[in-house]
Amino acid sequence: MGGFFKSSIGRKVAMSLSAFFLMFFLLMHVSINLLSVFSEETFNAASHFMGTNWLIQFVMQPVLIFGVVFHFVMGFVLEIKNKKAQGVAYAKNNGAANSTWMSRNMIYSGLVILAFIAIHFADFWLPELNYKYIEVNPEDPTRYFHELHEKFVPIWRVAAYVVAFVLLGLHLAHGFTSAFQSLGITAGRKKTLQSIGKAYAILIPLGFIFIALYHHFNH
Repeated sequence: MGGFFKSSIGRKVAMSLSAFFLMFFLLMHVSINLLSVFSEETFNAASHFMGTNWLIQFVMQPVLIFGVVFHFVMGFVLEIKNKKAQGVAYAKNNGAANSTWMSRNMIYSGLVILAFIAIHFADFWLPELNYKYIEVNPEDPTRYFHELHEKFVPIWRVAAYVVAFVLLGLHLAHGFTSAFQSLGITAGRKKTLQSIGKAYAILIPLGFIFIALYHHFNH
């Protein structure tokens, strides 16, 4: 296993698999949060299930946290290794002629997204831990909508979410197809995957932005 992560191909495969896992999580996350726009009761029921189910709390949640950390650490490792491998020639390479701006700056968009994830955890995950395990409050299956609704009152938080999800969209626009390409499964279907990737990179961030704006303007 150690040899697998030491090879360039191994690191790219690991990066791609973690990307697929996180993209699936984003789809599930935005789907549940969109329920808050259409039905307060349904959103509360879904959130209560997610927040009390032992499999989600003690198996899936730690796996998710590991996946987030692993994906970003592996991304930084790949960036450093690539720059070392290219050496001086990297500075002379006309990257703009051979790749998109986002593909050359994935590390920077990744850093901003990582900072946003930290803020998101501070907004929702840490208060949830405090509510359940520190203050040990009784279960309240009707509290989730109100907590989400109140978070998007300050305009600065809404603005931060909008900027972060725009960057996430740009990150996904390159990362979606790149993940398939690293696994060698784009042959004959690259254009189709690019189209799906563009749709995913637009619709997922747009969904999150819509949720934030909806709760802000309907407070």
